[in-house]
Amino acid sequence: MASKQPSTQIKVCLVAISLGSGGAERSTALLSQMLSEKGFAVSIVILNNVVDYPYQGNLFNLGELKTKNDTVTKRLKRFKKLRSFFIKENFDYIIDNRTRSNTAKEIFYLHYLYKNQRIVYVVRSFNILQYFPKQRWIAKKMIEKSEAIVGVSKAIAHKINIDYQTQKSIAIYNPIERFSEKETGHTFNERYILYLGRIEENVKNFTLLLSAYKASKLPENNIHLNIVGDGPDVDFVQNKIIEMGLSKVVTMHSFTPHVFTYLKNALYLTLTSYYEGFPRVLIEALSVGTPVLSVDCKSGPNEIIVNKENGLLVKNHDIDELVEGMNQLALDTPLYIKCKENAIKSVSHLSMDAVAQQWETLLKRKK
Repeated sequence: MASKQPSTQIKVCLVAISLGSGGAERSTALLSQMLSEKGFAVSIVILNNVVDYPYQGNLFNLGELKTKNDTVTKRLKRFKKLRSFFIKENFDYIIDNRTRSNTAKEIFYLHYLYKNQRIVYVVRSFNILQYFPKQRWIAKKMIEKSEAIVGVSKAIAHKINIDYQTQKSIAIYNPIERFSEKETGHTFNERYILYLGRIEENVKNFTLLLSAYKASKLPENNIHLNIVGDGPDVDFVQNKIIEMGLSKVVTMHSFTPHVFTYLKNALYLTLTSYYEGFPRVLIEALSVGTPVLSVDCKSGPNEIIVNKENGLLVKNHDIDELVEGMNQLALDTPLYIKCKENAIKSVSHLSMDAVAQQWETLLKRKK
């Protein structure tokens, strides 16, 4: 879609670690598209040279300047270039999508890189210490100097406002990506349920997922589990699969930005995380008509799933409830049909157009 060109464009810069390999990065890429289509002049700064997702705007790829021998001096030179870029472009807003847990680094950003800049912080996880340092004084200073803090779920926004005694945090949900029906990808002969996302045990709880799947009736009914993604614990999960004797029914697939066919052809998608933000995989599955089964972790699933309407929401860390849910959604045909029929319309309020309007309202109000 061509960008609208108002007489006076609002200039925004999205700052992110990269544009690849995860849901937060995909959301940043989508935000660049949404704001561009709303007529904003968009730039994107990425710190690592990884670009998997389509974006719109001018890309300032700081990661391209990295070398194998990345000394402190070289890092400072890169950040000097970034500071010069911010000053030259004179953005109306910098929208910071990074994780921000390091106190020293955030002092550097606040008092050097972001000096005299208008900042909007985005928080994409209920574990807000990934986005604000433990030292409360610097977290409060970041919030004080910010224009707004956008939490991607209502629970996140509420937690920030309560924990830091502020009213600056508002909720704007992640949008649904517009998938191309022509997108190609892996094809399957078997029926399967799907996990899609980062392979990280201490966040995603694969031990619970694999234990529940093994105890369920799915393997005996030849309903496989496909795990798609990359991350630090690929070997851990692969070894778990072997130890549990699940190698014939559980398959791991590498990360791909092309997820439509995985989602569209799945019986349902499942999520067993310790915590989330506003899980993109749930809304992406529902948007293509695939029901979902998720534990009720903080945050997001209970703001997406209407139990027994578009999927199942079960108590977290309760293997018996999860096993029952797996069996029910796979084998209770009337329930499954109902959830499948309701899937797409249940996330209609999360279209890119609808979410873009909320961002436009925020940025134009603040301007």
